[in-house]
Amino acid sequence: MVWIAVIASMAGMIMLTYGIWQMFQTPSVPMESLPPLRTYKKRYQWVPEEENVRPFKERVVAPLWQGLLIRLAHLAPSKNIEKLDRLIVLAGRPHNLTVTKLLGLKVLSGILTAILILVYTVKQPLPFTMRILVAIMGGIVGLYLPDYLLKRSAKKRRKMIMKALPDALDMLMVCVDAGLGFDAALQKVSDKWDNPLAHEFGLATLEMNMGLSREEALRHIIERTDVPEVATFIAVLIQAYKLGIGIGHVLHQQSQQLRIRRRQWAEEEAHKAPIKMLIPLALFIFPAIFVVIIGPAIPRFLTQFPMH
Repeated sequence: MVWIAVIASMAGMIMLTYGIWQMFQTPSVPMESLPPLRTYKKRYQWVPEEENVRPFKERVVAPLWQGLLIRLAHLAPSKNIEKLDRLIVLAGRPHNLTVTKLLGLKVLSGILTAILILVYTVKQPLPFTMRILVAIMGGIVGLYLPDYLLKRSAKKRRKMIMKALPDALDMLMVCVDAGLGFDAALQKVSDKWDNPLAHEFGLATLEMNMGLSREEALRHIIERTDVPEVATFIAVLIQAYKLGIGIGHVLHQQSQQLRIRRRQWAEEEAHKAPIKMLIPLALFIFPAIFVVIIGPAIPRFLTQFPMH
């Protein structure tokens, strides 16, 4: 019975690892301009043999995995749905992740973690109630593991956006000075670069092409990024459009301010480095130095001053 539980737990952990890898390791799909209509007609022609040509993972494994996550999502509490959806958006919606899939992944992670800990403690000299308690605690940790990974992904994405913003403004400024409109300049940045900020510019351009106003599309960038520098830049940009100020002058000013801000941020991080180095110094380097300096004198000290 124990071996059956071990095999089932290992299979579940393989599925969980595959799902987390699919969710966090696969980069977001870059925005591309819409192809001509003839491309859609050619792409979506019905071919009977096409289903058999698709890989086994797309035909069988992926639908089973998504169905399992959707079924497990019904077991999760329906609270904080908006918070989870907001977290997914800030993380860039990796691998087209939805709230339903995330809830299913959370439930699966909690159940498998609890089962693994319970199987591991079978041969340990622990009371039955203690085993159950440890398994429940492990299940709670596994339940919140996808949230932790998603928050890390969102934090990493914000740093990438903040780092890419000054260079993106420089390229926008060059494109506008060369005679392109602002919308075309956004599309040019989206086509040339492959980073989260370029993807956001491409998505904003796509929204404007679909009929949204420029102000709404730019405000959606603020909602999807949650970066103060981006929010400040877009607010100034919208105000410039309302007042009729030249966009080139605004881009020049914002680019200079962002480069000053990035230099100040780098200096701030450099000043934090000595404080962060205290922990490894105190835990690893200082004890080794004391052993090298004081270690040879300890035997002589014990000989001269015996303890008894």
